[in-house]
Amino acid sequence: MQIGVFTALWGDLSFEDALDKAVAAGVTAVEIGAGGYAGQPHCPVDELLESPKARAKWMDAITSRGLLLSSLSIHNNPVHPDTAIAEEAQHTLVKAVRLAQALEVPVVNTFSGLPAGAPGDSMPNWVTCPWPPHFGEILDYQWNEVAIPYWTRAGKFADDHGIKIGFEMHPGMLVYNVETMLKLRDAVGPALGCNFDPSHLWWNGVDPVAAIRKLGDAIVHVHGKDTYVDNINISVNGCNDHKSYDQILDRAWTFRSIGYGHGAEDWKAIVSALRLVGYDYVISIEHEDAIMSQDEGLHKGVVILQQVCMFEEPGQMFWA
Repeated sequence: MQIGVFTALWGDLSFEDALDKAVAAGVTAVEIGAGGYAGQPHCPVDELLESPKARAKWMDAITSRGLLLSSLSIHNNPVHPDTAIAEEAQHTLVKAVRLAQALEVPVVNTFSGLPAGAPGDSMPNWVTCPWPPHFGEILDYQWNEVAIPYWTRAGKFADDHGIKIGFEMHPGMLVYNVETMLKLRDAVGPALGCNFDPSHLWWNGVDPVAAIRKLGDAIVHVHGKDTYVDNINISVNGCNDHKSYDQILDRAWTFRSIGYGHGAEDWKAIVSALRLVGYDYVISIEHEDAIMSQDEGLHKGVVILQQVCMFEEPGQMFWA
């Protein structure tokens, strides 16, 4: 297992400066944005697709520092009802898959996206309960007329290029929990997998260990991010919260650096569960802590993961 970092937190730095920051932080892998919401400040996608020489130089900047490129990330919404938004996301996905294949990177991370509630709607519609009855009609349209047909085509494209798509199970997207992740994977095939991020699960009351055991080999990449769940605020208003992320004292939950929402024992259990289901790849830290500096927050997260991750192969069971 390796500890990595999603370089989006250094979007204001040059590519090589960001890589130097990663090395200084003590990680051995990087996840790099190739479009979508996080942008592509460190990945000139078109240039890299066009030029083998540019790809070799770009990858050498990574590997010469002793780093592994764990994935490309393009979080966006390719099933958005606005055709322009959906087409841009589709083009971004196609380019990222082709580039990942050319770079021999196995995973492209993204979202499932979220369709409209009906034909002709202009905005996505997230359904979280079964009643009134029109919610069921919305879900039938979203799944059977939009998402499954789209991801069947996109999944085949990724599979044809030898790439896994890693969905981050994110509230506000059609795939937001284990059940919806496996539903889409079962409908489309194993080209669709999970970029497992426990931070979005904790505030929904999910046990990440149980989720990992249910997902099994569907997990193709992992994000290291923590969440502080404020039970005082949840006891008043519940866990769903649309207040701005900077209203920390009033929110139900807040993203934190690893160890500041859940301690080492929780992360030991997560890492052990990942190994039990056969995952032995990268835990990529996604730093989104509003009350800690980037450097300090990343450093503290790396320290926790260095304590809890298992870097060597299991020993022989001489006692059995």
